[in-house]
Amino acid sequence: MTVTKEGEKTTYEFTFNSGSQPRYSVGQLVHHKHFDYRGVVVDVHTGYRGTDEWYDSVAESKPPKDQPWYEVLVHDSDRVTYVADRNLELDVTGMPVTHPLIRVFFSEFDQGSYRVGGLSN
Repeated sequence: MTVTKEGEKTTYEFTFNSGSQPRYSVGQLVHHKHFDYRGVVVDVHTGYRGTDEWYDSVAESKPPKDQPWYEVLVHDSDRVTYVADRNLELDVTGMPVTHPLIRVFFSEFDQGSYRVGGLSN
Protein backbone atom coordinates (compact mmCIF):
# COMPACT_ATOMS: atom_id res chain seq x y z
CA MET A 1 0.00 0.00 0.00
CA THR A 2 1.24 3.47 -0.87
CA VAL A 3 -0.02 6.52 1.01
CA THR A 4 0.38 9.93 -0.61
CA LYS A 5 -0.46 13.17 1.18
CA GLU A 6 -0.94 16.42 -0.71
CA GLY A 7 -2.12 19.14 1.63
CA GLU A 8 -5.29 17.87 3.25
CA LYS A 9 -5.86 15.19 0.62
CA THR A 10 -4.64 11.63 1.34
CA THR A 11 -4.55 9.05 -1.43
CA TYR A 12 -4.26 5.31 -0.79
CA GLU A 13 -3.01 3.05 -3.57
CA PHE A 14 -3.21 -0.69 -3.14
CA THR A 15 -1.04 -2.98 -5.24
CA PHE A 16 -1.81 -6.66 -5.34
CA ASN A 17 0.76 -9.09 -6.68
CA SER A 18 -1.10 -11.31 -9.12
CA GLY A 19 1.81 -13.76 -9.01
CA SER A 20 1.21 -14.58 -5.35
CA GLN A 21 -1.31 -17.35 -6.08
CA PRO A 22 0.16 -20.76 -5.26
CA ARG A 23 0.99 -22.84 -8.34
CA TYR A 24 0.90 -26.14 -6.46
CA SER A 25 -1.59 -27.73 -4.11
CA VAL A 26 -1.49 -30.30 -1.33
CA GLY A 27 -0.87 -33.76 -2.78
CA GLN A 28 0.87 -32.54 -5.90
CA LEU A 29 4.30 -33.87 -6.87
CA VAL A 30 7.08 -31.29 -7.23
CA HIS A 31 10.77 -31.18 -8.12
CA HIS A 32 13.29 -28.81 -6.52
CA LYS A 33 15.12 -27.00 -9.34
CA HIS A 34 18.38 -26.37 -7.45
CA PHE A 35 18.73 -29.36 -5.12
CA ASP A 36 17.28 -31.93 -7.57
CA TYR A 37 14.94 -33.79 -5.27
CA ARG A 38 11.35 -34.90 -5.75
CA GLY A 39 8.64 -34.53 -3.16
CA VAL A 40 4.97 -34.04 -2.41
CA VAL A 41 3.36 -30.85 -1.12
CA VAL A 42 1.78 -31.22 2.34
CA ASP A 43 1.06 -27.55 3.11
CA VAL A 44 0.79 -24.29 1.17
CA HIS A 45 1.42 -20.79 2.50
CA THR A 46 0.65 -17.65 0.49
CA GLY A 47 3.78 -16.06 1.97
CA TYR A 48 6.81 -16.96 4.06
CA ARG A 49 5.90 -18.04 7.61
CA GLY A 50 9.25 -18.97 9.06
CA THR A 51 11.55 -17.03 11.34
CA ASP A 52 13.95 -14.33 10.19
CA GLU A 53 16.81 -16.41 11.64
CA TRP A 54 15.91 -19.43 9.49
CA TYR A 55 15.48 -17.30 6.38
CA ASP A 56 18.84 -15.57 6.89
CA SER A 57 20.74 -18.80 7.53
CA VAL A 58 19.02 -21.33 5.25
CA ALA A 59 17.33 -19.53 2.35
CA GLU A 60 20.60 -18.77 0.53
CA SER A 61 19.00 -17.40 -2.66
CA LYS A 62 16.76 -15.08 -0.60
CA PRO A 63 13.51 -15.89 -2.40
CA PRO A 64 10.67 -13.37 -1.98
CA LYS A 65 8.79 -13.67 1.30
CA ASP A 66 5.57 -12.38 -0.27
CA GLN A 67 5.33 -15.29 -2.73
CA PRO A 68 3.97 -18.79 -1.96
CA TRP A 69 6.02 -21.22 0.14
CA TYR A 70 5.41 -24.96 0.49
CA GLU A 71 6.10 -27.70 3.01
CA VAL A 72 7.33 -30.71 1.05
CA LEU A 73 7.97 -34.35 2.04
CA VAL A 74 11.25 -35.31 0.36
CA HIS A 75 11.31 -38.59 -1.60
CA ASP A 76 13.51 -41.41 -0.21
CA SER A 77 14.14 -39.41 2.97
CA ASP A 78 12.58 -38.56 6.31
CA ARG A 79 13.06 -34.83 5.67
CA VAL A 80 10.37 -32.18 5.37
CA THR A 81 11.52 -29.02 3.60
CA TYR A 82 10.15 -25.49 3.38
CA VAL A 83 10.54 -24.25 -0.19
CA ALA A 84 9.79 -21.02 -2.03
CA ASP A 85 7.58 -21.23 -5.10
CA ARG A 86 10.31 -20.05 -7.47
CA ASN A 87 12.50 -23.03 -6.54
CA LEU A 88 9.92 -25.64 -7.51
CA GLU A 89 8.61 -27.09 -10.74
CA LEU A 90 6.08 -29.80 -11.47
CA ASP A 91 7.45 -33.33 -11.09
CA VAL A 92 6.54 -35.16 -14.28
CA THR A 93 7.66 -38.67 -13.32
CA GLY A 94 4.20 -39.62 -12.07
CA MET A 95 5.86 -41.92 -9.53
CA PRO A 96 4.86 -42.06 -5.85
CA VAL A 97 7.05 -40.53 -3.14
CA THR A 98 8.56 -42.76 -0.48
CA HIS A 99 8.46 -41.02 2.91
CA PRO A 100 7.57 -42.24 6.42
CA LEU A 101 4.85 -39.55 6.81
CA ILE A 102 2.97 -40.22 3.56
CA ARG A 103 0.16 -42.12 5.32
CA VAL A 104 -0.20 -39.36 7.92
CA PHE A 105 -1.21 -36.87 5.21
CA PHE A 106 -2.61 -38.94 2.36
CA SER A 107 -5.01 -41.83 1.84
CA GLU A 108 -3.89 -42.97 -1.62
CA PHE A 109 -1.81 -42.23 -4.71
CA ASP A 110 -3.77 -42.00 -7.93
CA GLN A 111 -2.78 -40.81 -11.42
CA GLY A 112 0.34 -38.93 -10.33
CA SER A 113 -0.92 -37.21 -7.19
CA TYR A 114 -1.91 -37.96 -3.63
CA ARG A 115 -5.42 -37.85 -2.24
CA VAL A 116 -5.70 -35.92 1.03
CA GLY A 117 -6.92 -37.91 4.02
CA GLY A 118 -4.31 -39.55 6.18
CA LEU A 119 -4.52 -41.84 9.14
CA SER A 120 -7.38 -41.19 11.51
CA ASN A 121 -7.01 -41.42 15.30
